[in-house]
Amino acid sequence: MNATHVAEAVDDPERSTGKRILYVVDDNAEVRKSLHFALDSSGVMVWPFATPADFLDSLADLTPAPILLDVRMPEIDGVQLLQIVRSRLIEWPVIMMTAHGDIPIAVASMKLGALDFLEKPFAIERLEEMLDAAYAKVAEVVVTTDQRSRAMTTFAALSGREKQVALGLASGKTNKDISKNLDISVRTVEIHRASALRKLGVKSTADAVRLLIAAGAA
Repeated sequence: MNATHVAEAVDDPERSTGKRILYVVDDNAEVRKSLHFALDSSGVMVWPFATPADFLDSLADLTPAPILLDVRMPEIDGVQLLQIVRSRLIEWPVIMMTAHGDIPIAVASMKLGALDFLEKPFAIERLEEMLDAAYAKVAEVVVTTDQRSRAMTTFAALSGREKQVALGLASGKTNKDISKNLDISVRTVEIHRASALRKLGVKSTADAVRLLIAAGAA
């Protein structure tokens, strides 16, 4: 965490008080401070970042929470930051803050997965309404992320040939098709299929397909 972040962030002990966290990425110090004071009484702890680079440097150590993201920032703008976050498979809800002329950009960001956008200046009550939806989304994301993580770990435990067979089944291929593609016998495919299903902890090809999709493999 850099000096700017340390100076503005609420000390770690406050994180244990049960307050909900909101990450705010905005190069305007007044915006960051005003949001902290405005949301504190609502039980929301603003965790501020002066630049997208600061946020990305800390991202691996952050817990899932909504992100309030300004559109216009130097070096890396809000849309670019959103793209980077999504490329890292982080699906935390994002609310974009935009000036009037940036509305088309904000709308475009929603196509990248932003939850909503706020046009500056905005009433704090409007933000609080959006945060209610955002925190509900965080709970969903935590469950989905956990499922994906377990699925990826399970899939990684398969042997190379078992992965090939499992992926073949997931793509709709028959045992005969897979045997031809891999130049192995149908019986060998059946053996690898049974072994893959056992390791994946599923009883059917359909269940295996769902797990592979969750793992991002299919």
